Amino acid sequence: MVRVKRGVTHHARHKKVLEQTKGHSGGRHRLYKTAKESLVHALMYQYRDRRTRKRDFRKLWIQRINAAARLSGISYSRLIDALKSGDIEVNRKMLAELAVNDPASFASLVEGAKVAATAAADLQPV
Repeated sequence: MVRVKRGVTHHARHKKVLEQTKGHSGGRHRLYKTAKESLVHALMYQYRDRRTRKRDFRKLWIQRINAAARLSGISYSRLIDALKSGDIEVNRKMLAELAVNDPASFASLVEGAKVAATAAADLQPV
């Protein structure tokens, strides 16, 4: 049987891990064993935080909408309810953009939602 030498693949595997951990501090990017451990954790954090980012942005949008809505004299929950009952479909990201960049159109949207909500409430049977 012929002897198989694995030096090339061994070196390539180590090189790949060390390249991926470039930027980690200390031995975490120099020493293979600690670099591999660091890489495993980094990839886990990366996977987890791709999902967390969505939550964080939604929370940020809600805070911005709430702050702008209160300037217009309505709370966030009442605004969202008014938008839903008035069949005004606009997502939170766009509402937050309007609240920050175009307060006048946001205020007019809030007024439209209030009018639509009162109209929808009048149509509800008692």
